[in-house]
Amino acid sequence: MFLKSKNRNYVFIFSLILTGIIVVVGIFLPDRFNYISTKLFNALVDKFSPMYLLLMLGIFAFSIYLACSKYGDIKLGKENDKPEFSNIVWFSMLFGAGMGIGLVFFGAWEPMSHFANPLNAQPGSEDAIRFAMEQSFIHWGVMSWVSYAVIGVSLAYFQFRKGRKGLISTTLDPILENNKHKNTIKMIVDVMAVFITIVGVAASMGLGTMQIGGGVEYLFGIKNNFKLQIAIIIVITIIYIYTAVGGLDNGMKQLSNINLTLATILVVGCFFVGPTSEIMNTFVNGMGDYINYFVSQSLFINPITSNEWVYKWRIFYWAYWISWSPFVGVFIARISKGRTIREFVMGVIIIPSIICMAWFAIFGMMGMNLGLEFVQDAIVYTDTALFKVFANYPGGVLFSVICIFLLFTFFITSANSAVYVLGMFTSRGNLNPKNFNKIIWGVIQALFAVVFIMLGGLDILQRFAIVVSFPFAFVIIGIIVAFMKELKKEKVK
Repeated sequence: MFLKSKNRNYVFIFSLILTGIIVVVGIFLPDRFNYISTKLFNALVDKFSPMYLLLMLGIFAFSIYLACSKYGDIKLGKENDKPEFSNIVWFSMLFGAGMGIGLVFFGAWEPMSHFANPLNAQPGSEDAIRFAMEQSFIHWGVMSWVSYAVIGVSLAYFQFRKGRKGLISTTLDPILENNKHKNTIKMIVDVMAVFITIVGVAASMGLGTMQIGGGVEYLFGIKNNFKLQIAIIIVITIIYIYTAVGGLDNGMKQLSNINLTLATILVVGCFFVGPTSEIMNTFVNGMGDYINYFVSQSLFINPITSNEWVYKWRIFYWAYWISWSPFVGVFIARISKGRTIREFVMGVIIIPSIICMAWFAIFGMMGMNLGLEFVQDAIVYTDTALFKVFANYPGGVLFSVICIFLLFTFFITSANSAVYVLGMFTSRGNLNPKNFNKIIWGVIQALFAVVFIMLGGLDILQRFAIVVSFPFAFVIIGIIVAFMKELKKEKVK
């Protein structure tokens, strides 16, 4: 009876309770929080790591099938609907929401980490460079976008073609039609989507805050302590809530364009200032290795010996992308009305993946070109690694300043996209959620970022991302099955 009332917004109520409990435990019982998350993490990676590998490869295969099949020409909307945004604006908005801070945070640090600690190769060798690029491309190539594409295309289809609510649970309707617990299951899925969205984005905010603080300390000598990081979070929270309240056409679209402009300036400048020839050679060779070993690397896991490396890198990233998929999927669905399934899938996966791989080739090679001794020193502190790289090239100070501004804008676009989506999730799929709703989730998101910073940054993020993404992996499987069931009803040649 409790869940049958149509007047109460249970997704909002239960999401608020759940997130509130986690924030309180994280702030006031940090040891307990760490203990529980570590226990759950150890249990999951020990038993279910192969599941993550198989799931992500399966999602990739399904995405390619959608784009190449007879269903590719189906429009995400009515037959006469046109895209709301131009290709450039659409791309800049989905790129800002989908990658954001992660590119800046990991762009130089990850390749350098692989370069200094390669598997089955001599650190600092040419084989180590190939290993670094191959792994960075695997993590940040098409696999980083496929879960967004599957959830996004399914949501856009049901929302704009079938006229249903913009909720994750809506995509499961075809397989829940005759289930007597349908409403309860859908509520649980939507609450799960809210929680995962907050965790994924808040974790990214925490990383971004630490790197902005690291850049400020490196450039201006202001100590990157907890007080500075809290000040950064407060300032950015005010900005992203303000822009989220402004809506898609005002604050968010303009910020996405600023993002794309700053990122382009940074990438092009570093490409020409850095070791241009080596960057081009590494990119081309890395693409060859990426294509050649794509399937084997996507399923790489040691059958008997230790898989610590796999847990730290591959499984973490697959879980991280899953944890971001609800909010990014909903957001890019919201801005993709009028496009075909083929256009959506290829646009979301192919172009952003190439840009990401080029990004890692440029910044990774700038770091590795400085030698093993430099790299080993630079990777000790993730939040200053990129700034140390810039310091060794002409225009390094300018690049560092641009990088800090880019972190701010990526920070804001990811956060306000999430606030908008959380507002939709907790207002029964309303495409224009109330400002009060956005403000509440904006504040909670910021509090979660504080929790991640307090509890240890990247380490707690890696554990918690895997823990919270696990149940949602089964939701993604359900979405794929339900979407195919509905597509088969379409009259296509």
